[in-house]
Formats: sequence, structure tokens, C-alpha cells
Amino acid sequence: MTKRGTIIAVAGKGGTGKTVIASLLLKFLTENGRGRVLAIDADPATCLPSTLGVTVKKTIGDVREEIASPSQVFFSEDMPTDMLIEYKIEEIMVNTPLFSILAMGHSEGPGCYCLINDMLRHFIDKLASRFSTILIDCEAGLEHLSRRTTRDVDTLLVVSDPTKRGIDTASTIKNLAKKLQINVRRIYLVVNKVTEDEDVRTALPELVKKSGLELVGIVPEDANIRAFDLVGKPIIELPEDSKAVVAVEEIFEKVCRG
Repeated sequence: MTKRGTIIAVAGKGGTGKTVIASLLLKFLTENGRGRVLAIDADPATCLPSTLGVTVKKTIGDVREEIASPSQVFFSEDMPTDMLIEYKIEEIMVNTPLFSILAMGHSEGPGCYCLINDMLRHFIDKLASRFSTILIDCEAGLEHLSRRTTRDVDTLLVVSDPTKRGIDTASTIKNLAKKLQINVRRIYLVVNKVTEDEDVRTALPELVKKSGLELVGIVPEDANIRAFDLVGKPIIELPEDSKAVVAVEEIFEKVCRG
């Protein structure tokens, strides 16, 4: 059996900043001798490439639609469908000197995609064996992860904002992972966008305790992120002394080196 790379998934409800966490985590994965990284943007909004300074022209969703389209003829003796899928995924994967990235894009349209999805999942599993680490930026929830990418995760980071609603949702995601039968070895909570507000700092420990999740890090509100987002500058280029960068480096040390 071919050995696959370590799989790290970043999940959380919309607006918690999980893509920022994923992009900064990728920064440290590529800078610390972890080998080549495959980043998979599993969110239909496809925000991860822009935070990494990468342009993705086509997604897995586009490939799925092309193959399923009745106007396209893909079955032939020269190139069976499974080989065509491999070719097309290789074609749309963006490679940089330090990492590669695939965007999953939109989910299924009308019609039956079971066979195509099975082929996609099989090839992505096969592809994952070529990388030391696979980092997945999930959509809000884990259905996308379970449906198309992998059923095994070494580390799941659940990102929340510093609110009861956000942390309750993080706890729900943990339970959802079990319900979807995703084999998760370690689950951690990351609380993002934490301000210096005294009420927030006071209430946070009890909220985390009630969630049943192990807290691996707190990421402060970072004005640099807002400034970078305003002009569309890649988050991965944040200064080394930026609050969020410092905090995510600590998370990296605990999760990937601990």
C-alpha cells in the first residue's frame, strides 16, 4: 500500500477566518523542511488561492461538469475516463516552487455524479501519496471533505471566533466528523480574532471548557490582515512580527512538531 502524506484539515463556520489560518499554516509548513505540500481548497468560494498569491483558472467542479456533460464525448479506447480524470486534474493543478494547489470549486449540479466522484476521490488519494503534507481548507462544515476528498485526517483544526455561537459550532463540527465517519486522529480548537476586550478574555476559558475541544491556540485580531484584504495582498506575505503570524507559528510548533 502506498504511504500517503500527513493530512491536516482546517474547518469552521463562515467568517471565522479559517482560510487565513490555513494560509499561514501553509507558510510554516513550506518554510520548515516539511517537504512538498499539497493545498486543497475545498470551499466552493475558492478563497485560499488569493491568500497565497496564486491564480486558479479551473476547479475540480469544472472538471466534473465537463466529464458529466452530455455534449462531451470522453469514453474512448484511447483514453478511458479514469485516465482522463487523472490527466485533467494534473492539468488544473497549480504548482509553485514550494507547494501545489487544487481548488475543488462548486459541488454537484443536477444528475448522477457517483461514478465520477468515486474516480475523483481515488485519484486525489493517489495524488496525495506524492506529497509530505496535504493541507485542506474545508467549507463551513465537513460534508465537502467527506464527500470528495478523503476519509482520513491526521489533524483537524476547528477555527472559531471568540463567541459562544462560534465555539458551539466548533463543537458541532467535532461531532459531525464522528457522524460522517471521518477517521480523525487529533482534533484541536483555534480561537481566532480575539480582541483585548476584558469581557471576551474573561468569558473565553469557560466557553472553551464547555466545548469539549482541546484549545491549541488563540490568534489575536490583526489589523494587518484587514489592510492586506483591502488591497488584495496575499495573506501569506504578512510581516513576520504580525500578531496572527506569531500566533499561528506557535500553533504550527504544537501541531506539527509536538
